[in-house]
Amino acid sequence: MGKFIDLTQTFEDGMPGFRMKNKDGEMTEFTAHIRPFLTHEESKPNYGGKASFEITEVSFQTSIGTYMDAPRHRHDGLGDIASLPISSLVAEGVVIDARHCDQDKPLTATDFPSTTELKGKAVLINFGWDKHWGAEAYYSFPHVDRSGLQHLQDSGISLFGVDALNADWSQDLERPAHTWFLKNGIHIVENLCGLDQLYTKSFRFFAIPLKVREAAAFPIRAFAEVT
Repeated sequence: MGKFIDLTQTFEDGMPGFRMKNKDGEMTEFTAHIRPFLTHEESKPNYGGKASFEITEVSFQTSIGTYMDAPRHRHDGLGDIASLPISSLVAEGVVIDARHCDQDKPLTATDFPSTTELKGKAVLINFGWDKHWGAEAYYSFPHVDRSGLQHLQDSGISLFGVDALNADWSQDLERPAHTWFLKNGIHIVENLCGLDQLYTKSFRFFAIPLKVREAAAFPIRAFAEVT
């Protein structure tokens, strides 16, 4: 058995999430709420004081934390999270060093290995943006441009992951990563972390959501098994 490396942001009460502008111009911020539904003290009478249990209640929007998009997220009528085969959630991975990128300098096709090297791989983009998690800077993130996204699609990758808020550039309203990839069976994972631990290593990438019917996206436990 190889070494396992956790690539998941911690899911917690009040965590940062997407911001979406409402019709009135105000911003709604996605987040999670985690609280006891039943406390140890409240449950004690059920067991004559000999045992106690806590039951936790969690509420959240599905596009939060480290999460995976199903095709349904972008394309009405396509598959939900429950429809994703387990075999598609594990793949040989490769990390692309994009720490030189910023909002004005995207990653391009010339920054990627050849199509034959990427075929079937989970391609994880290390912008190094996880260092801004929880800070205002996290909302102004780098991206892969259209030439880079086209190169990845032509390569036949199995999954596209980023350590940033969104797989797409916020100024490109067509959202090509979501539009192209999710239509063609390429999974998308956002808000990864710790990708710098995988440089020079051979690994398998795991992106495991719950099997949730009618969910367009869902938080995952993302990790790498270094082989």
